[in-house]
Amino acid sequence: MSKISTVGVIGAGQMGNGIAHVCALGGYDVLLSDADPARIDTALQTITKNLTRQVQRNTIKQGDMDAALKRIKGATKYADLAPCDLVIESIVEQDEAKRKVFADLKPVLRPDAILASNTSSISITRLAAATDRSDKFIGLHFMNPAPVMEVVEIIRGLGTSQETYDTSVAFIQSLGKNIANAEDFPAFIVNRVLVPMINEAVYTLYEGVGSVEAIDKAMRMGAHHPMGPLELADFIGLDTCLSIMQVLYEGLADSKYRPCPLLVKYVEAGWLGRKTQRGFYDYRTDPPTPTR
Repeated sequence: MSKISTVGVIGAGQMGNGIAHVCALGGYDVLLSDADPARIDTALQTITKNLTRQVQRNTIKQGDMDAALKRIKGATKYADLAPCDLVIESIVEQDEAKRKVFADLKPVLRPDAILASNTSSISITRLAAATDRSDKFIGLHFMNPAPVMEVVEIIRGLGTSQETYDTSVAFIQSLGKNIANAEDFPAFIVNRVLVPMINEAVYTLYEGVGSVEAIDKAMRMGAHHPMGPLELADFIGLDTCLSIMQVLYEGLADSKYRPCPLLVKYVEAGWLGRKTQRGFYDYRTDPPTPTR
């Protein structure tokens, strides 16, 4: 079984910095890459803040935090990822963008390096076809926020080897995470269940069944969800929710997965949730106020 000591993470956004955080805390050297170098600096600030919060809550020690931060370095170009034993892609949830990353990595990675995608919905088999190593390609779907959530979905593509799978399982377990094995179907397990529920909540708003506040309150208090579905959509990112629904709708050809027109409208407006300060809530106010 391959040994992993250095992990590359491509994409320094919300998911990428969370994965880098978890890997560094797990004892791995991490090279964090992004097309925009400024995002790497922002990610390191976020990781520092989140590690500090863990120290304050006594979930880790100050020494653990200091060691983890020393293990993370920025990688401003793909050539910097050459030493990696495992590279995890965690960019925008768009097939074409991901495939370009994998094509660009072909001349960079060692032949024995494992390549993984953190995609939350796209076919692992199709993404693997853009690489030079379908046997060493796998889906590792971390949940958001990665430092907190306890499970990672592992998805094998058609060509994924047993060795790649076994190595990936050992790696995820070394991070203290549980494993959910999922077949290579659109949106896998968690998002196959979760995002259509969010889409239905948006339909409920669109059709005037309830307000943003009423829908979220009903699900928090009536179903004991820790977050209302519209608040959760803002946390995930409305663009990501829409992309997942589009993958489901196109991949399964079932009208029940049709994205709600209101979700489409919000994304077209650039109201993507917390990351843009407006979604189903306006986060420029304290507390956030519903936008509809």
